[in-house]
Amino acid sequence: MKSTPAATPSPGRYGPVAIALHWLLAAGILGAFAAGLYMTGLSMSPLRLKLYNWHKWAGVLILALSLLRLVWRITHRPPPLSQAVTAAMPAWQRAAHHGVHHAMYLLFFAVPLLGWAYSSAAGFPIVLFGVLPLPDFVPVDKALAEAIKPFHALAAFTLIGLVLLHVGAALKHQWIDRDGLLDRMNPWAR
Repeated sequence: MKSTPAATPSPGRYGPVAIALHWLLAAGILGAFAAGLYMTGLSMSPLRLKLYNWHKWAGVLILALSLLRLVWRITHRPPPLSQAVTAAMPAWQRAAHHGVHHAMYLLFFAVPLLGWAYSSAAGFPIVLFGVLPLPDFVPVDKALAEAIKPFHALAAFTLIGLVLLHVGAALKHQWIDRDGLLDRMNPWAR
């Protein structure tokens, strides 16, 4: 029986599940970061409270997607880089490629877990979608909340910095090296 193109990725391309997880996580991270930046500048209002809840829900979903993505990544080896890509990447770029990916995976977990810990310590539990109360990650402790808060922000800004580096590298490969690297994660590429 012949497999369909959607079920079997072409050589050098990720499969549809990996591609979907990549883009869902990217959208979630960018959305949660944008909401986080916007909501912290608002005065106390129903909109601010609503955005804080959405931000926390996004964090929980990012955490779940990250776990799913990690399990998928562990059980499904990535496709090998094409000869054109490896020829365009000196050893330091390959090392940076792996380092940035490992750091992003670490931060996929650290940012939402720090946010959850901050929310718990501040005494504002997460009620997912307003119906499913999640357990507090740490006990209520205002001093602990104030100690955690800057680490959540620092981790989030570090993650966004790495995402921008990741995007910049992908665009460099697309427009300068023209080696097809971006097609590995492009859901519309053949």
